[in-house]
Amino acid sequence: MRKRAKGRKTETLMLPMAGKVAVVAIAIAALGYGLLSHPANVQPVRMPSARQALLPPPPAPARTPAAVPASAPASTPAPQLETQKTAEAPGRLVRQVVDYVSHEPPGSVVIDTENTFLYFVLNGGQAMRYGIGVGREGFTWSGEQSVARKTEWPDWRPPADMLSRQPYLPRFMAGGPGNPLGARAMYLGETEYRIHGTNRPETIGKRVSSGCIRLTNEDVADLYERVKIGAKVIVLPSTRQNPAAHRPLQGVPAEAAIRPPDPASPPNRPST
Repeated sequence: MRKRAKGRKTETLMLPMAGKVAVVAIAIAALGYGLLSHPANVQPVRMPSARQALLPPPPAPARTPAAVPASAPASTPAPQLETQKTAEAPGRLVRQVVDYVSHEPPGSVVIDTENTFLYFVLNGGQAMRYGIGVGREGFTWSGEQSVARKTEWPDWRPPADMLSRQPYLPRFMAGGPGNPLGARAMYLGETEYRIHGTNRPETIGKRVSSGCIRLTNEDVADLYERVKIGAKVIVLPSTRQNPAAHRPLQGVPAEAAIRPPDPASPPNRPST
């Protein structure tokens, strides 16, 4: 009897335990079914076909650069016209109004070869004085002439006697900054002498030409506006030069020559 009672008691205890296990198994099965039937965030992977595998990959989308706020454009300075650089002249050669006693009427030109000055006679015992370059020894002259004509940016044609001495010179040079006659020229009478500018301002105050009177381009432009056609031009004799080398103005003198060129440099800057 006791064995039967124990057996019945064991069966009674096992029934609730089996029920619990069955419930847990059913719950696990239901959860697994839910996961399999509704996968979260799982997308099917499509394998490319053989034709698609041979095609090049699509280009990457162009990246648009981030917009940069436009800044104000930098101001560009206006181009400046380059002017000829003039060598700094001694104070006495700078253009200036000076006291000047002369018997010549206003508007006349007096050239002081000795002191390398040109005077344009004004009213009231004054004159505008310019520093000039004059003829070297053997090419100085003196006399009286008048302004026959005036030219801006004159052309230059060396005469035959100059070409015979310096055959490297050009036969013709158009007017311009590189022309040895400079920005302006005033021709004296029927001669080939001139009052003109120069592309070598460092020669002002020196004796380097063969008779022509040179001024800086700035000064010759100023004188050009003052001097009238027919104005008297008086060239005073120089006592500094050898009297045998000085010549009064007679007839038509030769065109002004230039100094012998430096053998170490090409003669590409002729002057008169």
